[in-house]
Amino acid sequence: MNLTPKQFEIVKFILNYRKEQGYSPTLVEIGERLGVSAVTVFEHIGALEKKGAVTRQRGRARGITISRALKAEVPTSTDHPYGSWVARTVRRPSVAGFGSLSLPLMGYIAAGSPIEAVEDKEALNLSEIFSPHRECFVLRVKGDSMVDEGIHDNDFVIVEKKDTAQNGETVVALFPDNEATLKKFYREKDRIRLEPANPLLEPIYTKDVRIQGVVIGVLRKY
Repeated sequence: MNLTPKQFEIVKFILNYRKEQGYSPTLVEIGERLGVSAVTVFEHIGALEKKGAVTRQRGRARGITISRALKAEVPTSTDHPYGSWVARTVRRPSVAGFGSLSLPLMGYIAAGSPIEAVEDKEALNLSEIFSPHRECFVLRVKGDSMVDEGIHDNDFVIVEKKDTAQNGETVVALFPDNEATLKKFYREKDRIRLEPANPLLEPIYTKDVRIQGVVIGVLRKY
C-alpha cells in the first residue's frame, strides 16, 4: 500500500501501541508522539481511511484500527512499546538565511460553529514583527464570531502553543471529537465558557476541552 512517510509513522505507532496496551491511541496521543497537533493527525487519519489503510469508529476516542492487509506490510518493534523510531519534537520557529522568519500555516480554524481544521503547506514571513523565541503556528480564520476583537473571516491568527489560558484570552480550543474553534476563554465554577466576540452568537459551555494555544497576533491580506 502506498503511504507517505508521515502516514507510515502513524500506522507503525498505532500498531506498536495496540501491541503494548491492547487498545488504540487517541488522536491527541498520536500527535504528542509525533510532535504535531491532533487536528493534523485527524487529517492524516482521514487520508488513511480513504486509502483503506485504517477504519475509525465515530464517537470513540480509541476507535482506530489498522486493516489486515496493511498489518502484514508494517513491521512492529519488539524493543520499545511505541516503535524504534525517535519521537520528533515541535520545532520552534527560527531566524535563518537572510534573517527571515517563516511560520507554518497549519490550516483553517472556525470562528463560528466548530469545524475540522485542515492542514496547509503555506508559510508566512513574520521576521519584521515577531520574535523567534516563541513556539508558534498560524491559522486562517473561517467565520465571523470574533469580529468585535478585530478578527475577521480569512484573517490569519498567530497562535502561541500553550495548554493553559487566562480568562479573557482568545484561544484555539479543541473538543474531544477533534473539532476546533476560536473563542475567548473563561473558566467558571464548574465549566469552561468559550465566548464569541459577536453579540449575535451564543457562548459555548463545556467541561471537556483542550487548549491548543493562545492568539498573540492577527494578520490580514487585502
